[in-house]
Amino acid sequence: MSAAPILGALCIALFTALGLTPVVGRFAERLGIVDKPGPRKVHESPVPLLGGLAIFPAAVVGALLFPDPESWVRAGSVLAGGALLLAVGILDDLGLLHHQIKLLIAMPAASLMLVASGVAVPPPGSLFAFSLAATVLWLVGITAAFSILDHLDGVCAGIAAIAAAFFLLCGVVDQRMEVMVLAASLMGAALGFLRWNFNPAKIFMGDGGAMFLGFVLAALGLQVSLPGPSPATGWLVPVLILGVPIFDTALVIVSRLRRGLVPFASPGKDHTAHRLAKMGMGPRRVALLLYAAAVFCGSTALLVRRLPVLASYSLVGALGAVALIALVLLERAPYERQEGTHWLRGRRPAGEAMAAEAAYRAAGARRDRS
Repeated sequence: MSAAPILGALCIALFTALGLTPVVGRFAERLGIVDKPGPRKVHESPVPLLGGLAIFPAAVVGALLFPDPESWVRAGSVLAGGALLLAVGILDDLGLLHHQIKLLIAMPAASLMLVASGVAVPPPGSLFAFSLAATVLWLVGITAAFSILDHLDGVCAGIAAIAAAFFLLCGVVDQRMEVMVLAASLMGAALGFLRWNFNPAKIFMGDGGAMFLGFVLAALGLQVSLPGPSPATGWLVPVLILGVPIFDTALVIVSRLRRGLVPFASPGKDHTAHRLAKMGMGPRRVALLLYAAAVFCGSTALLVRRLPVLASYSLVGALGAVALIALVLLERAPYERQEGTHWLRGRRPAGEAMAAEAAYRAAGARRDRS
């Protein structure tokens, strides 16, 4: 296949997102749909939301450029599920939905839409129940991981662009048209948005944009396959490519469970990027470091699929041991501790939350007077 359609889709999505993102930002500002500063935020002035409204159409336009209608139909089923999550995320950003609806209803619903289109984890033998459960768990898990990865300027969009680039390589090697359709268009859309989202961010993608990126990348992970000596290592490829958001989610879950908090109901400054920033790294250096980690994980994924089974699992085992050590060290590193929904009490400690808010407002008042 010629590289022209791939490059064309990538460039069209890139320039669409580049041009559309500031327009969406001004629209959000005019409507007052902004992310205001607060004790759990890292920005000090309101930043417009709704960046997902620029990412989604850019990805769709890029996908439409591919000449194979059959592949676009398969890609369209993924984009349809992503559109559902984009809409739910925007409603959540507007405060019109309870935040748990995303995790408990919207993400499983989008996952089942994708399963109905024939995209699923290959079942061992004839165990359809295993295939269904594994597919929904993977799609919901990665979508949720990207939802909480969007906590520092440029991190979520940059990681998504890098992951899409490696999925694109997988699609090219394996001549999987539907993978190339999605990966090229998503990579261009994420890169175009990143121009306006890198520190200092002019716009945030919002929860809808983050969930859209996560869902499409999770779907690409189900479809990707590279030629290799054994299919036993194929599942390692998407796990490694998406290693950074998986690691960050694991760190957050472990950290919050150790404090007796509900992991996905207690937002706070306890992510990988927050802890690195607390160690003295600026937001740009933190983003670039996480980009480098994503490139390393993606490169390892391409290597693993070409190695013999034993060598692949040995390499992944060594990488997993390093990740475990990093998780323990980061969990012990200093960060700004905040309370949230306690799994024992089932409620938010109002006293601590009010005290944190009061301290934040006092600090803002001091900045205004100085």
